[in-house]
Amino acid sequence: MATGLAWVTLLLLLLCAMATGDEGDQETSVSASFVFGDSLVDAGNNNYFNTLSKADMAPNGIDFAASGGEPTGRYTNGRTIADIIGELLGQKGYSPPFLAPNTTGSVILNGVNYASGGGGILNGTGRIFVNRLGLDIQLDYFNTTRQQLDELLGKSQAKEFMMKKSIFSVTIGSNDFLNNYLLPVLSARERARLNPDDFINELITKFRSQLIRLYTLDARKIVVANVGPIGCIPYQKTLNGVKENECVGLPNELAVQYNGQLRDLLAELNDNLPGGQFVLANVYDLVLEVLTNPGKYGKNRFARFEILLNLLQQTVKAINQGFKTSSYPCCGDGGQYQGYIPCGPTSSMCDDRSAYVFWDPYHPSEAANLLFAKYIVDGGTKYVSPMNLRQLVQL
Repeated sequence: MATGLAWVTLLLLLLCAMATGDEGDQETSVSASFVFGDSLVDAGNNNYFNTLSKADMAPNGIDFAASGGEPTGRYTNGRTIADIIGELLGQKGYSPPFLAPNTTGSVILNGVNYASGGGGILNGTGRIFVNRLGLDIQLDYFNTTRQQLDELLGKSQAKEFMMKKSIFSVTIGSNDFLNNYLLPVLSARERARLNPDDFINELITKFRSQLIRLYTLDARKIVVANVGPIGCIPYQKTLNGVKENECVGLPNELAVQYNGQLRDLLAELNDNLPGGQFVLANVYDLVLEVLTNPGKYGKNRFARFEILLNLLQQTVKAINQGFKTSSYPCCGDGGQYQGYIPCGPTSSMCDDRSAYVFWDPYHPSEAANLLFAKYIVDGGTKYVSPMNLRQLVQL
């Protein structure tokens, strides 16, 4: 194994090579990133309305450099996976939340984030949080942005901007299962109404219409994340009292069944919507691999040599040390795996946040997001298909 000094030297050389090649690679970078989804990618939309699902309190955001460690509404200690993907693809800055007052004018040319903690594919998903933005509402908001782009650029240029210079990501579906079908007591009515097959068919049918609507608004380069192994998150492990190295069966079975139909749906859309490029991010297998073998993966092991030099100091450590645990979150309290309460001011917090796959009982840490993002941007077809996102941007 190479020494720490050798790794630092290698990384510095690679960073220099990347810096000298940036100008020539500009045609392969993304101009704008439009983000749809739930709390996994929410950049702060939930800050702007009354809801029980919020992340605008410390220590959330403690490692988010852009805010100086202040909470922004992101449900993690640093950047979301959407933030990191944008960086890796050359986006200038992060996509701001749609509901932020300053997300107007030329700001939207960098992209916009519509995601909302508690949101889902179905309009009823997340009602336990009182308010949230489901995907239908997020698409309504995108329609507003689309009209604003016409006014800024002119209709012809705006359409080209959408089709050729923008990337669209949709990370949603987990809440539809966790809140509608798996919540103790409160999900009983839904489970009595629909068996798993019918429930998943309802999700896919609804999602099909939503993705087609996105396409009709001139989105062409669209990456859709499947549902991760939700039976392995600390919340589900705590709720069901499984052993540390075990996951809860039913949630994962539902996710696998849904993910198979989602793969078929995206293939169908690619065949039937001219010019549409729907890419599947296989988050389920990627996350499960890390959860079942956390020691193999360190924070920066597969990153784009740390997106900038600011994380280089941690690289040597991460190369020689994988994640410490995938069962316990860094931040939380209560339950066998600290798996009930979202991260907040009264929560306990780990010392080394880079060693934890989970930030809180529901959401990945920035370290995990960095790893997942790298695979989706530059990985092989096992994790992202029919092409990775760097290839998608180059089309």
